[in-house]
Amino acid sequence: MSLRDNPCQRYHFVIDGSRWIVEAIFRLSLKDWFVATLIAPLLAMTHTKLLSRESIMTNLKEKIVFVTGASSGIGRSTAVQFAKLGAHILICARRDDKIQTLAKELGSSYGVKAHAFTLDVRNQKEVENCLSGLPDEWKCISVLVNNAGLSRGLDNLQDAKIEDWDEMIDTNVKGVLYITRAVLPGMIARNEGHVINIGSVAGHWTYPKGNVYAATKFAVNALSQGLKMDLLGTPIRVTSIDPGLVETEFSVVRFRGDSERAQKVYEGLSPLTPDDIAESIVWAATRPAHVNVNNIVLMTTDQSAPTMVHRKSS
Repeated sequence: MSLRDNPCQRYHFVIDGSRWIVEAIFRLSLKDWFVATLIAPLLAMTHTKLLSRESIMTNLKEKIVFVTGASSGIGRSTAVQFAKLGAHILICARRDDKIQTLAKELGSSYGVKAHAFTLDVRNQKEVENCLSGLPDEWKCISVLVNNAGLSRGLDNLQDAKIEDWDEMIDTNVKGVLYITRAVLPGMIARNEGHVINIGSVAGHWTYPKGNVYAATKFAVNALSQGLKMDLLGTPIRVTSIDPGLVETEFSVVRFRGDSERAQKVYEGLSPLTPDDIAESIVWAATRPAHVNVNNIVLMTTDQSAPTMVHRKSS
């Protein structure tokens, strides 16, 4: 039977046995057949390029991802998102019960290895001892997510508590330094690694009564930029992820357990979620090895600056 003998027939073009299937139902003519023979090679070329792109994306399966401050919020979501990729997850926080529960969940839900330990990132000796004392199988950290951080109070500088300043500086700045200093030499020695610091829009725009918290996040931004310069000539990547309003325990911690005051921060708007931030972190970490995502600033569409938000009337 010739082509003209079967005027109406269904054709499937399957490229490389992949998911790229073009289905055409048409009344065949010599012109139609000529067009079809042109389409198939073009689709094959496009698919080959897409496969090539996928093949150079950073594969984190069975790589070790270390997330600090993983007991809740962004840290917890980040651990889950990396586990979904098959990465082995190393997590720490001050609340041991929560991270031990998370470690078990990651293992049972995603079939990955997970190791949790209690750590206060403000304590340099504790950081050094905990990381140097890790089991050998957990020492080859490929991705470090410096997530541990907090805010305390919302006061004019002249009225603020010195202990609030100390806690923010020790956690948000010194903690990042202590953890990075302990992990980075191993990355350099293995010629592989990615440091991802969780900053804030407050590291780009300060706001009334956010003085010291903003200063710590400006510092994280500067440290990320400086570290990228220090690592020039190595394949180690450095990224700062700087979110705006994210509905987590952040405001509860800032207001020392005053949940009613904390809830008002998010009233009338649609804040970002921890998963929104975690997905951005994973996206940056999975770019091809030659791509360094220096900085991602993201806000809810209801926010344009730290204190400039649109609240819908109830």
